[in-house]
Amino acid sequence: MKQFFGMSQNGNLQEAVKGLSNPQLIMLLSNNDQFEAHVKKLEELYPKVPSIGCIGMSYDTKVVEKGVGVVAFYDGVSATANVLEEVSVMPVKYIDRLEKDIHELNGSSNDTICIDFCCGNDACVLTTIYSALKQRSISLVGGTGDGGKVSANGKVYSDAVAYALVKNNHGRVKAYKENIYRQMGDYRFIASKTDKANYMIGKLNGVPAKQVYQDILHVSEKEILTQTFKNPFGKINGDDVCIISIKEVSGNSLACFRQVNDSDVLVMLELGDYKAIVKNTIQKIRKDFPKISAVFSVNCLFRYLLFTENHYMQEYLKEMGTLGNHVGMVGYGEHYNNRFVNQSMTCVVFE
Repeated sequence: MKQFFGMSQNGNLQEAVKGLSNPQLIMLLSNNDQFEAHVKKLEELYPKVPSIGCIGMSYDTKVVEKGVGVVAFYDGVSATANVLEEVSVMPVKYIDRLEKDIHELNGSSNDTICIDFCCGNDACVLTTIYSALKQRSISLVGGTGDGGKVSANGKVYSDAVAYALVKNNHGRVKAYKENIYRQMGDYRFIASKTDKANYMIGKLNGVPAKQVYQDILHVSEKEILTQTFKNPFGKINGDDVCIISIKEVSGNSLACFRQVNDSDVLVMLELGDYKAIVKNTIQKIRKDFPKISAVFSVNCLFRYLLFTENHYMQEYLKEMGTLGNHVGMVGYGEHYNNRFVNQSMTCVVFE
């Protein structure tokens, strides 16, 4: 299979798709002002080609912040695209669409991946989608876009998740997740006074959450929202750590980018040697795949901001580019199988 990436920094879709012919799946990453027009135009240019889209930044060796990026797979893939609606209420109501698509594509864990773009309520959405994917052990990689909108097959949806099932007809596929954080000290917290609907942590070990965070890291209230780039919370999930980023301060509580429940056990995380971790990820991928056709990744917005702040983003894209054809999107939350993660990178590698 082959992967195409075209972009326009000023949002010219015609420029972004220049040279793209016979795509078997298209993924659109557009800006808020032009998203709906881009979705409509893309369908006119490539009618009946399966497509999904969202509002967000894209990249290959450079980042497209406000323009438009187009990712396409061709020459050796089979794909289908669809949408689950009412994700804030009951995404399972539409699960038969995904089940039908899985059956018709007839993919397996070795050769098929699900890529999704979501509007929100990610944890519930992933549980729903994965209930169907796990029947064939198909992996999932994806993320949350901006603006509360996604597209599928030329139509714009709100309160929905757009997904694509992609089967590599000439090789394997595999999903990866990268975590650049490690546990800090032996801090352990029991969360309480949580507000599940608003992803709020009221208290940690009975003490106001804001105070706990400030006392440990010696930061002002104003500094909390940038300190979370270096010190998010973590929730132990078996042998894995789920990263929980702080979204905002609300009184003495902390609002996060993912749900925390009463009695959840949290730890404090600190930034590791991210350059070495990235090199290790690349080495692992190379070991698993001596021959790589394409890599599609989702990087968290906070990783993008952290890497940019430390003048590493360009170097990072160059490093990932050594794998071959690497492209991706910047998300507001990353998806890895049935897990909704923050401040992480997830990717799919095609043989």
